[in-house]
Parts: sequence; structure tokens; C-alpha cells
Amino acid sequence: MNSFIVFKHKMEMKQFLILALLLPGLTLTSAAQEPQRAKPEETEYYSPVPPVVTPGAGFSDAPSDAIILFDGKNLDQWINSKDSTAAKWTLGDNAMTVNKSVGDIQTRSSFTDYQLHIEYRIPSNITGSGQARGNSGIFLAALPWGAGGYELQVLDNYKNTTYVNGQVGSMYKQAVPLANASKKPGEWQTYDVVWVAPKFDDHGILKSMARVTVFHNGVLVQNNTSLLGDTPYIGQPSYRKHGAAPIKLQSHGDKSEPISYRNIWLRLL
Repeated sequence: MNSFIVFKHKMEMKQFLILALLLPGLTLTSAAQEPQRAKPEETEYYSPVPPVVTPGAGFSDAPSDAIILFDGKNLDQWINSKDSTAAKWTLGDNAMTVNKSVGDIQTRSSFTDYQLHIEYRIPSNITGSGQARGNSGIFLAALPWGAGGYELQVLDNYKNTTYVNGQVGSMYKQAVPLANASKKPGEWQTYDVVWVAPKFDDHGILKSMARVTVFHNGVLVQNNTSLLGDTPYIGQPSYRKHGAAPIKLQSHGDKSEPISYRNIWLRLL
């Protein structure tokens, strides 16, 4: 046999033996380095159990854990903002209508973080233009100083233009809405709001800004918006330490026909 062929055969046999010895070791090393297989149970937990809440029959109906602020029957949950006497807006057809001779009204109770549902109607015979057309406002936390709180604007902006940070769906003079979802005057419209109040430390230093999410007629118009402070008509927003606060409905000073509210409920968060 040719000596070269013998040499080549021996080298191949040697390489085969080396691989045969090494491969089991390599297999063992890989197995040792493989992480232990996780079990699905390791990422499952069963407490705390969320509370059971029964939804309303329709989207606008109050769920089982809601606080009813107005059901069309009476104004027991509301007081006049000026003097804290019983609210004197006009009741009729399961709604309450702004009484401009009385002024603003607000809830008897105070709240911090909540989910709010409220419906309003601009009168079909509305007159005026710009800010003087169906103007009102929902103060998500009413304060006795400065701008009076944090106002979610209510206004007729169906074919009625005004400054965009003052149109319906805006956090007044501060946050422009993402869309104009206005319905025609005479139709009931809805706001669904998630309000997270600002938090302060014991020295009055702001720890976290107020945040608000708003759906107007089912359309998202404020998406977890952070506020720089209250919502003044003139000047810049600012914060001052406060805790839980009432919700206020505005009786605006313009001369247009007064608007109405109905079906107001709230869930604490």
C-alpha cells in the first residue's frame, strides 16, 4: 500500500477518535448551560381579586358601584357655589337647566381621582357665536381661588369657530382637543372623563401633575393629558396645594340660551 495512503488513513482515524471523544463532552457542556425550563404557573397569580362591577344596561348607564350625582329627579347632591345653599337650577324632563340668575352649582361632596359620566344639550334655538354660544364648563376640581379650578370646556362648536384651546373638549386655555366631535344643537352629547388629581407633599410642593383623559361623544379628545396647573381665563396656569374638591358646573355670563345637563354619575378610583 502506498505510504501516503497509509498516512492519510491513520490521520483520518485519529481525527475520528478525537471527535468521538470530544462530542459527548460538548453535548454535556451544552446541556449544563441550558436554562431550566420555566413553568407557566410561575407567572400566574390569583390575588388581589378585582371587585365585581355590574355594567349598566347601556354604555351611558351607571354601573353598580357608581355614585349617582344626578338622575333627573332632584338636585340633592348639588349646592349653589356662591353661598352653599340648595342648588336652584331648573328641573324638567329628567334634566337640569342652567339658571343664570343663580350662578354656578357644585357637588356637596368632594372627590380626588374618579371616572365621570355626564351628558349635556345645547338648545336647538341657540344664538350667538364664538365663546358666546352655549358656553358652560365642568370644573373637574373646583377651587375657591385663582381660576376656580380645572375646567373642561362645554361649548357649541358645531359649525361655530373660536380659539382652539377654548373650544369644546379643551382643558380651557391649556390643552387643545384631539378632535371636534360636536353634535348638532338640540342633541344630547356625552363626556366620559378619567380625572387624576394633582398630588402635593406636606410642604405644598407639587409631587405629580393633574392628568385627564376625555372621550367626547365616544371620541378621544384628551389622552392622559398632564396639566400645568389650573385653567385661568387670563394669565398662566399655576398650582396651589389642595386635596379633594367638588365638581362644579358653570353658569356662563353670556346671553345665549342656557344649556342642560342629565345622567351624571361617578366612580371613585
